[in-house]
Amino acid sequence: MKHQVAHIIIMLLVALSAKSQTTVSGVVTDGSEPLAGANVFIVGTIDGCLTDSLGRFSFQTSTTGEATLRVTYMGFDDYVLSSTQLSNLNIRMHEHATAIDEIVVTASTYSFGKSDNFKTMDALDVVMSGNSCGDVVAALQSLPGTQKVGEDGKLYVRGGESEECQTFVNGMHVLVPYSTNTENNAVRGRFSPFLFKGINFSLGGYSGEYGQALSAVLPMETTDMATSDKFGVSASLVDWNIGGTKVFTTSALSFNAALTSMGLYDRLFTQRQDFTRPYRKLSGEAQYKKEYSGHGVLKSYVGYDFTSVGQHINDRHLSLQEHNIYANLTYKAPIGRGYTLFAGIASSTVFNHIDDAVTAGDHYRNFRNEVHLKTQLRKVCSDALKLQFGIEDYVRNSTLRFAPYRYNLDYNIFAAHADAQWRIVPKLFLNTSVRMEMMDRSCQLMPRATLSYIPNKQWQFSLVAGQYSQTVEDDILAQSNKSLQQSTARHAILSMQYKSASSLLRIEPYYKRYSHLPLLHQGTYLSDGHGTSKGVDVYVESRAFNSRLTTTIAYSFNDSERLYMDYTEPCIPDFASRHNLRVTAKYNLGKLFIGIADSYATGRHFAAGTTPHYNSLDLNLTYLLSPKVIIYSSLNNVLGRTNIFRYDAAGRGITSSRDRFFYIGIFVSLKNNKAYDISNF
Repeated sequence: MKHQVAHIIIMLLVALSAKSQTTVSGVVTDGSEPLAGANVFIVGTIDGCLTDSLGRFSFQTSTTGEATLRVTYMGFDDYVLSSTQLSNLNIRMHEHATAIDEIVVTASTYSFGKSDNFKTMDALDVVMSGNSCGDVVAALQSLPGTQKVGEDGKLYVRGGESEECQTFVNGMHVLVPYSTNTENNAVRGRFSPFLFKGINFSLGGYSGEYGQALSAVLPMETTDMATSDKFGVSASLVDWNIGGTKVFTTSALSFNAALTSMGLYDRLFTQRQDFTRPYRKLSGEAQYKKEYSGHGVLKSYVGYDFTSVGQHINDRHLSLQEHNIYANLTYKAPIGRGYTLFAGIASSTVFNHIDDAVTAGDHYRNFRNEVHLKTQLRKVCSDALKLQFGIEDYVRNSTLRFAPYRYNLDYNIFAAHADAQWRIVPKLFLNTSVRMEMMDRSCQLMPRATLSYIPNKQWQFSLVAGQYSQTVEDDILAQSNKSLQQSTARHAILSMQYKSASSLLRIEPYYKRYSHLPLLHQGTYLSDGHGTSKGVDVYVESRAFNSRLTTTIAYSFNDSERLYMDYTEPCIPDFASRHNLRVTAKYNLGKLFIGIADSYATGRHFAAGTTPHYNSLDLNLTYLLSPKVIIYSSLNNVLGRTNIFRYDAAGRGITSSRDRFFYIGIFVSLKNNKAYDISNF
């Protein structure tokens, strides 16, 4: 009897169990192919399974009534279904659509100091880069699209002259971003590489936010709030620096002072030019940052340079002095409902005093000032759409006293822009913008667009097109009595990029068409100049050969032609070289870093003929003496080749003051654990 009762109880339990179990089944696909390994489960339970190789799943659940089924698969949006019927399901998964803020379109832009990009460069990299000797501008010249113009050292991008590349600090324009020097001597960038957390060098196709640049923009973002006090020093044969930061509860105050002097170097190493007073530059920088409780950030920066040099040239004793002052103040804060407000003001002032500038006894006096006002409003509408609107004003003044030329020039450029970043479908992104600029009742309307297809984390394809404008130089604008139109350029760029964990490949063909360039006709400047610039840039960076070895290849082909300034017929501009190649290798041996770079450029065309090709083999060594001390040395043009940069009007070849340049410096942190934190910023 007991056995019969037990048997009945077991049968009842089995029956009840069978009755309460429900079969959940179906197949998971992406619309065309099955998805193997998708996780399928009932929310709130442990009931579930993984799909098989054909995307099929089947499992039992004791849940009764309506249940919620969830399916997850990497790279796809979660699938959720609440129903009482969960058998024989046909589930289609949709690929995850990346939020617009997660996308970084790299077309024609190289980012430095950004951890989410393969190609990064921090302050230490700039200091140790090839022949840069700590100069941001010289370090950027290792990229494709830049051209070697050794007699002035400025940035020339894709067949455009140096004035066509403009610099911005925290979104605010810098009128004169270079130091000064005598003719046929390379200048340097004004700003310390330690100042910036991010540099986005765009060789063309930039958004409507940036104006007054025909070829390229160099936006640089200063570092965020420091977390600890810093103090450090550095010294070399040519410059000496001291800097520090004092951190408060919600703010930080920084300073930096530097003296550059070629006096000691000129005594140690011979050179061709006759300097009566060695090149000297005294500079100081200060920055204040404050964070507010509402996540607002205030940044202020002021920098001052005084440069002095004297040179004996034929019967002249040239004496040059320049004062360069730049300051900006910016505030950025979220104001609710997805809106972010940015406001800024910047002032650039430059005084140039040159005696014996052209002939013995003459005096050149030039004053330039710009006030840049800017405000922007950004709105994140959704994961698929972000909008930005902004207005700005450039207020400029320039005076010249140089017999027989004298002028007083005042003008302003008012601009407005609207940008929209839109995710059309999960892998297709469109950035459209329009910029309007108005100067003396003359209005320019410039549409711009970037269409990007990003199929995965490795590949990116972009098509960029847009129109850009820039006011002609003050000297020419004054001579024309402000009658010249703004020069314009139309860009078309196709960008293809592949990026893996150890390699980066980028290929970018481009085309630019110039209009309304200044053209001298019978002693008068007209806006009748024009030109084209087309070519292709190739950049390869790899760590695949050895984990300690980083190699890069940067190649540019450029075909330019212009009719502008005093040209009498369309021809290749004298600053453009058709082929530019730079190959670098950096090897890490523990505390020792060895770098080697070879730069090559074909000759440039002048009335006196075409210069020989340019070539320079550069070597640098960096030794980490301790966590707080770095010793860096470099030797430029190891083989001692005499490179002719250009020909003057008399047909004489212009070379650098010396064939080789040796640099050795020591960087010491006195109040931190990293030598590359010596800087105040």
